[in-house]
Amino acid sequence: MLLFIHGHPFDRTMWTPQLGRFTAIAPDLRGYGHGPPAIGVTPLGDFADDLARLTESRSLILCGLSMGGQIAMEFHRRYPDRVRALILADTSARAETPESRLDRLAMADRLEREGMRGYAEEVLDRMVAPGNTEAAAHVLDMMLSAPPAGAAAAQRGRAERPDYRESLLSHPIQTLVIVGSEDTYTPIEEAKLIPATRLAVIEGAAHLPNLERPDEFNSIVTEFLAGLD
Repeated sequence: MLLFIHGHPFDRTMWTPQLGRFTAIAPDLRGYGHGPPAIGVTPLGDFADDLARLTESRSLILCGLSMGGQIAMEFHRRYPDRVRALILADTSARAETPESRLDRLAMADRLEREGMRGYAEEVLDRMVAPGNTEAAAHVLDMMLSAPPAGAAAAQRGRAERPDYRESLLSHPIQTLVIVGSEDTYTPIEEAKLIPATRLAVIEGAAHLPNLERPDEFNSIVTEFLAGLD
């Protein structure tokens, strides 16, 4: 079973180009979209446990982007015998640094205090490379629709994330890493730190290549799935 895990501060509709191509499920996470509400702190482990309860499959292929990739790695850390393969897009396997931890906590407080608009308008150009107006409009709509309390709770949970490289190496599985060439959140050099079977770079895309270059993203995923043992 292929399970898509959206990033922050998005919802399941970020996978619309993939849901039209693959047989898969793509839930709204806790605190986002139509998912259960969240306040305070949502650890990555809570997201992983939610997904574990969603399906009884013991042969999951997890495809997560950004925060969704970190949730996929946390799921693999907790339930390695249930994961057949990983597809990790524009994400990092390293733990938060002391500086980035404080930044996430400060951002969480800001989102609760100010709402989503200021943040969304500030980061849109980093989420989507210039020139892709359709993807940018979709991304902005998702960010503005995100519940501030849920987005803040996730940020606080991410502030405590561990380093996933050890668990990925301890329980090796076929892993595809995808990254946009213009991604400044998780640059190519960051993507290369993830233990992977294959690294694919999508030229001209920023942090959301599945929306910016859906045909190329889908082709890469299709090829990876076809080659699984």
